[in-house]
Amino acid sequence: MQKKGGDENMLIIPVKDGENIERALKRFKRKFDRTKTMRHLRDRQTFTKPSVAKRAQVQKAQYIQRLRDQDNI
Repeated sequence: MQKKGGDENMLIIPVKDGENIERALKRFKRKFDRTKTMRHLRDRQTFTKPSVAKRAQVQKAQYIQRLRDQDNI
């Protein structure tokens, strides 16, 4: 169940006195990227069947394993 306030997704960036606004924006962007909010929003726009998601995950794992096997030769 979700809260109605929506405060759990709010980013707080404390800005020190005399701090450059560009530096504060850079910290905000970095923190925003680390939360992966945009990725979650894009994923929720379309529904992917669990079987399709699992198949894609297996294919990715096979691809990575093939790359690692080629490096070891």
